[in-house]
Amino acid sequence: MELYEVLNGLKNEEEYKILFEDICTPQEIANMNQRIECAIMLQHGETYTSIIEKTGISSATLSRISKCLQHSNGGFSDLLRRYDEQRQK
Repeated sequence: MELYEVLNGLKNEEEYKILFEDICTPQEIANMNQRIECAIMLQHGETYTSIIEKTGISSATLSRISKCLQHSNGGFSDLLRRYDEQRQK
């Protein structure tokens, strides 16, 4: 898929930022950020209620994120785990 090829060619965070700002609306970027934030909270053991109160995400979207973390190929979970490890360094 061309999207993956384009993403693979990016060199750094700034290039990702520029690309996403060009191809996504500010709301789409905010939604993706919110979903990642919620996925991290789920991995840290926070409850649905706590996450919804803190972020304002819908329960349906949070459920979809949870299912993705539990029943996917592991890519999302692995990515978040690596991100979390880098943040702790």
